[in-house]
Amino acid sequence: MRDTAGFKEAMKGKKIPLLVLDPAWHRLFSIHGKTDRIRELEGELNELLAEQGRCREKLLHLHRLKGVLMNNIIENMDGAGAEYAGSLKNRRLAEDSRLIGEVDEKSGILEERLTRLPGQIQQKNEELMTASMEYCYEKMRTDQREADRIAGEIREIRIALKKNILKKQDYVEDSRQIYSFLHDIFGPQVIDLFDMEYEN
Repeated sequence: MRDTAGFKEAMKGKKIPLLVLDPAWHRLFSIHGKTDRIRELEGELNELLAEQGRCREKLLHLHRLKGVLMNNIIENMDGAGAEYAGSLKNRRLAEDSRLIGEVDEKSGILEERLTRLPGQIQQKNEELMTASMEYCYEKMRTDQREADRIAGEIREIRIALKKNILKKQDYVEDSRQIYSFLHDIFGPQVIDLFDMEYEN
């Protein structure tokens, strides 16, 4: 496809469905299959969608874990203090606080990744759309050329058929006239004898 700024500008704001989730898109390739490029882009888009799902799942897990750690801190706050330094509660508080820091750091990384993924998914989906459209329009052009070629052959066959029909009619008419002349010249009795001889 021509990579023109005008085309890209015209495509802005157009809602494009996620092709890999659209059964109609898959049906486009049910007869002739997908090109290597389309399969490659489809795989990349599927991987981005899977990554988005994994990131959301991990983030949800981290939020749950942070809730548990926060509850642990609240439970261990009673009886913890300077006078109990080194106690089990203080060690648990310190460990839970450290883990919350790790959870926050990992959550931040995942949230940042989740903010970038939709744009990457959209871009990959647009690449897949472009590759699909190029394939389909080229296939339609090829099919039209083939249909035009076959239509030309059909026209030639029709012309040849009409000529052969006319030739056949000429041969039939020629034979009818010959038979009529023979009949006039030799009479029906002689012709009947020849008819029996030549029909055998």
